Order: sequence, then C-alpha cells, then structure tokens
Amino acid sequence: MKAIILAAGRGERMRPLTDRVPKPLLEAGGKPLIVHHLEKLAAIGCARVVVNHAHLGDMIEAALGDGSRYGLVIDYSREATALETAGGIANALPLLGAQPFIAVNADVYSEYDYAGLAAAAAHLGDGLAHLVLVDNSEHHVAGDFALAGGRVMLEGARLTFSGLAVYRPALFDALARGDRAPLAPLLRDAIAAGRVGGEHFSGRWCDVGTPDRLTRLNRELLRRRV
Repeated sequence: MKAIILAAGRGERMRPLTDRVPKPLLEAGGKPLIVHHLEKLAAIGCARVVVNHAHLGDMIEAALGDGSRYGLVIDYSREATALETAGGIANALPLLGAQPFIAVNADVYSEYDYAGLAAAAAHLGDGLAHLVLVDNSEHHVAGDFALAGGRVMLEGARLTFSGLAVYRPALFDALARGDRAPLAPLLRDAIAAGRVGGEHFSGRWCDVGTPDRLTRLNRELLRRRV
C-alpha cells in the first residue's frame, strides 16, 4: 500500500512561523507534524510514501531524507507553485500507482488508527473515496459533509472532513499533471454519484491551522510525556 502526505501548502495563517520553516516541519510534542504521520503509516506497514511540496520544499527533503529512519521509503513530488489538494495528488499519481492509496494532510494531528485507512482501501469496491469525518470544531462549526449508513452525503447533519482519506486514482481522471485544482468539487461530484464511503472518528483530532492551535497542541502532547 502507498500513501501521500500533502505538504505543499504555504501556511499563510501560521505566519511568521512559516516564513522560515515549512508548516509540516513545525513541531508538536517534540517532533515535526509530518513525522507523526510517517510513524503511523510505517506502523501499519505502508512501505512507500509520497510527500508533495512547494514552499521551502528543500527543507522538507533535507529533514526527512529517503525515509529509512522511519522504516519506509519516501518519494517526493515537487511543485514549482502549490497545485492545491486535487492538483497535487494528480501530479503525484505516477508515483502512487494504479491502486487505491491513503492521503493525509500534513497539517493535522490525529489519534485515529491508520489501520482503518488500510482496511478501507482494501474494501473500497467500486467507490472512489473513503473519508474520515470528525466532530465540528469551534472554527468550523458548519462542517463539510453528512454521513449515513457508511456513505458520505451532501445533505444532512454535517461533520468535518478530517484530511484523512483513501482515494482511487480514477477520482482524478479529469485532471492533467500540473493542473491547479481543489479537491472539494471532485468529492461533491463523487458523493452525488453515491461513490464515497466514510466513517466518523470522535477521538482527538486537531487542524493545526494557527500558531495558537499549534501551541496548545504542543503543550498537551508534552504534558503526556512527563
């Protein structure tokens, strides 16, 4: 199984921290955000991970290397300018192969068991995606999608998309390599066609989108280590 960690975002809301350090390398609990994901992917036997990058991407490659210290192989998908989520994935498809793959946003922290993503990939059937949804946070009260009977829906009581998912490469068929494209329109079309499954995770999850959230998460994780 392969995975992609989406690490190309500029992190505008995290400035000035991200003026000098790419957002995925900001630390929480004594390690960079992206390393939390690499360790969890390695733990479920994901042997090869693609990391896409744009802003300060050389720093990401220098920090992570070939992935051997984490027990996996890292391939890099380099973007001259960030292609947004769907564009970044489409650009990396030659590295991801023809089978369903795991996708993780580098700038979230989660205590979700990634074995659930591996299981979802193995049982995707004719689905185009499987999304992990979480409770709405105070900064995203409206949520994104609804969930009913293991299917993601456009209507109903909404939850928030966690940034953890499984995708089939065919979801990105309409995009050419190098296209800049957001993910939401592709997901909405696939959901309307009844081809997106999902699950609700109610455990610890954080969108590390501001310096304040990063500070709070870091303090929480460091307290646990004492």
